[in-house]
Formats: sequence, C-alpha cells, structure tokens
Amino acid sequence: MCGIWALFGSDECLSVQCLSAMKIAHRGPDAFRFENVNGFTNCCFGFHRLAIVDQLYGMQPIRVKKFPYLWLCYNGEIYNFRQLQKQFGFEYQTLVDGEVILHLYNRGGIEQTASMLDGVFAFILLDTANRKVFLGRDTYGVRPLFKVLTEDGFLGVCSEAKGLVNLKHSMSTCPKVEPFLPGHYEVLDLKPSGKVASVELVKFHSCKDEPLHAVYDTVENLPAGLDLETVKSNIRLLFENAVKKRLMSHRRIGCLLSGGLDSSLVAAMLLKLMKEASVNYPLQTFAIGMEDSPDLLAARKVAAYIGSEHHEVIFNSEEGIQALEEVIFSLETYDITTVRASVGMYLVSKHIRKKTDSVVIFSGEGSDELTQGYIYFHKAPSPEEAMEDSERLLRELYMFDVLRADRTTAAHGLELRVPFLDHRFTSYYLSLPAELRIPKDGIEKHLLRESFQDSNLLPKEILWRPKEAFSDGITSLKKSWFSILQDHVDLQVDDLLLEKAAEKFPFNPPKTKEGYYYRQIFEKHYPGRADWLSHYWMPRWIEATDPSARTLKHYKSATKE
Repeated sequence: MCGIWALFGSDECLSVQCLSAMKIAHRGPDAFRFENVNGFTNCCFGFHRLAIVDQLYGMQPIRVKKFPYLWLCYNGEIYNFRQLQKQFGFEYQTLVDGEVILHLYNRGGIEQTASMLDGVFAFILLDTANRKVFLGRDTYGVRPLFKVLTEDGFLGVCSEAKGLVNLKHSMSTCPKVEPFLPGHYEVLDLKPSGKVASVELVKFHSCKDEPLHAVYDTVENLPAGLDLETVKSNIRLLFENAVKKRLMSHRRIGCLLSGGLDSSLVAAMLLKLMKEASVNYPLQTFAIGMEDSPDLLAARKVAAYIGSEHHEVIFNSEEGIQALEEVIFSLETYDITTVRASVGMYLVSKHIRKKTDSVVIFSGEGSDELTQGYIYFHKAPSPEEAMEDSERLLRELYMFDVLRADRTTAAHGLELRVPFLDHRFTSYYLSLPAELRIPKDGIEKHLLRESFQDSNLLPKEILWRPKEAFSDGITSLKKSWFSILQDHVDLQVDDLLLEKAAEKFPFNPPKTKEGYYYRQIFEKHYPGRADWLSHYWMPRWIEATDPSARTLKHYKSATKE
C-alpha cells in the first residue's frame, strides 16, 4: 500500500505543484520520493512508500537496467509475480512484486499486462521510448486512482482526489477531477511538450469473466460439476487459495474481526494458513464497538475459538461524532451508509497504527456484494434479478465499501487485503446458477455458510449468525449508531435548511438532516465535487428511506427468532 502521484505537461513550477503530493503522505509513512522525468522538464512522479515487500529496493518510480526507458509508479500487490516469472522466465532485478508489470509490458504490451495481473493495483506506466503513458486499475477498484486531464493535455494522476484538487493550471475553470474506472486501462500519447492526448480507454476485465491469469494459477482446473458437493468443495478451495496468496508480506499481518460471517471466515482461514506456513508470531485480531455491542461479543467468541491474540477497541458516541469530519475528509464521499460504517473502521485503524505493529490488515469486504449478503436480497423478485443486483453492487464497490475500507485504513498507513474479491473466487461464484446463490430458509449467504458447515473453521452460531451491518453491529441493540448520529444531527441542521436542500445542492440533493450534515462537511473540503458519487447507496425492492438494515422489517423478524 502506498500513495502514487504524477504530472505530465505542467505549466506551473513543479516545486509548487509537488505540495499537492504531500496531501497523500498518510498512504506511505516510510519514505517519500519526488522525481523528474529525464528529457521532460514538466513531468514528474511523486511516491509515498509503505514498505511491505523488498524493504531495500522497493522505492518508486521503479526503473530497471533492462528497460531504462520505462518508469513505473504503482500502488498494490501482484500476487502471481512469482508464477509469471517461472512461466515466462523473467529475470527480476528487485524483490518488488510490481516489477513484473515492466516485464509483462515488454513481452506483450499493455493489454496482456493488465489482464495477467492477479492482485489489486493502480498504476502509472511511462514508456519514454515510444512516448506513451498508461494508466490501469484493478477489477474492483480495491486500490484507488483519480485523474485530471485538461483540454490542452495536462494530466495529473493520484491515489486520492485530494492530491489533485489544488493543482495549479492556466485555465479559467477548475479542472475536473474524476475517479479512474476499475477494470480499465487507458493509453495516452506523450507529446514532446510533455502534454498528453488520450488514445483509448479499454475495459480489460469484467467480474464475471474468468481472468486470463487463471491459466497460470496455483489452483489447477476445478471439477466442473454443478452438484452441491462439488460446488461447496470448489468454494472452499478457491477461498483458501485467495487467503493463502495474500500472505505475501515482510511486515506483520493482522485481521479485522467484527464477529460477522465474512471477517470471521477470513480470520479463521488466515490463522489456519499462518500456522501451516509456520509464521513466527500470533495473529492479532481487532474488533471495535461501544459497550454491549453485538459485534464485540461475537468477535470475542470467534477469537477464543480460533485462538487469535484479540484486541478490543471501545469507543463512545462522543468520540464517534467527533471523528466525522476527519472521516469524511479521508473518504472523499458524503454517501450516508459509507460515512456511518467508516467511523468504526477509522477508529480501529487508528488504534492498530498507534498501539500495535500489525501493518497488513485482512478484512471481509466484498462478500456481501458477491454472495447476496444484504438483507434486502430476501425481497428479490427472482434469482435472476438478485444475480443482476449482485453484479451491479460489485461494479459499484469502488464508490462504496472498498472506498471505505481503503481510505479508513490508508489514513493510518495500513495496507488492506480483501480475499473475498479474489478474481478466481469471484468469477467462479458468479458463474454458479442464480438459484444457488439466493437467500435460503430465511438466511442470506446460505451457499457460503453451507460450504464451510463441516470445516470446523468456525463455531456453528457464528457460521449461521444473521447479517448485521457493520455500522449497526458496533453499537448496542438498544440504540443503533444511526439513531445516535441522527439525534446529534437533528440539533445541527434546522428544518428550513433541509427544505431548501435541493436548491443548494441540485446534484444528489440530501433528503434527510443526516445526509445534509455530511454533505456540508464534504462541500467544505471538496467544493463542487459532488459528482464523485453518482448516487447514494440504498437497498432495492423495498420501501426504504434509510440504508440501515435495522430499519427493515426482515431485520426485526430475524433478530426476534
């Protein structure tokens, strides 16, 4: 995990512009480098490093003797760099996993490069010999990337939007900063002036398609049958493989543990594999909540069962409310459910950074979208519509759950790993018949739970624990986190302001006081940038005015059982 930043064709003095690169220093607290590009006085790279692999030669932009004309800045982990080395006979100069990008590009061009990478990544690749710039981002946008491209060809690229919004450029209007789309790469021509021109934007991978790199995966061809036992066995095998490949690290590994199904499965599998790999330290698990929160109790149960070194972070409503502004600044969004869920994750990440030496943090993100874990899926009109909505959620992850997970951990210099979003695992799960994936017997994620039923990884009451939204589970059943927030906001936003919300904020106008309050904070830091969020996250197929699961009828009946 790190922060990447680059400019091409800057009209302004680079020493002034590079101040913007410091806005993402939190992403890489170990080292910083600012480097001009030979022969292009107005092009440069900025890099903030969190040293996870190859602590000696891991600085960026990466350049190797074999390809002196290639410059690479990337943020991510490429889990199959060793397999590709073996397959194609690459000779690496460093131990950095991202070096494989240079060799792949030299061997087969940009399309094959992007398609062959098994991992999470955002990269800027410069080829000065052919005067090309390439940008690329992983399938689900687990690693963030933003860009600004002006009409006259000035390009700015950064891990977070905050590193681009204050760039100076000779334009009358403020240049548009936008997220770079996941699963895409872009080709740009680099002109002698240092300015660029976009040539094409290509979608190289869809979540449903088996990735090109599967051919060289350590898991051989899976049995093809659709009988339940084969399917369950394949799910277990691919999930184990997803966790195993993510053990790649020279820094200590920890795991977020809410006590829900997803984080519990990740923690249990992680501990099992760390033991098998003879990792010489105990796995630290981290739970956060207010006194008597259901998450804390469930996480305690899981940690005792799997034998992790468990840490609990207790916070009160005052601390949560006080963190709102810095959370919204870190997130770069005003989406209601994202902000709510981010406070706990932000505070637990802060604790991990200050009080422990765990740096690489595993978590359960992506499972709800993939396995239809949200409670509203019980109301899906048909298995086909449920399947379509699951795919929509996965496509939009970069605006919601993985945005939350990345920014709240990166704000404290931690690196996030999300095995549920493994390419092989997700493409297999999405290839299964629609009726296999829907909630069954009143229980969401039935297939996933059933797959681990006889594995002894988790206690049965955790394996079959009903869905509890993270932002709700961290508080008590007596009073939900969203109710605490709404009580606070009620005193901050008067009715008249809300009535005129659509006039003040014509794009995505807030419909509640809570939404208005978050939007005000967002606009204070990022005025006029509301279109980074195309729409609010809301449940489907039901009459819902609030994104919290606790407001849904099904939740009430599920918790009474």
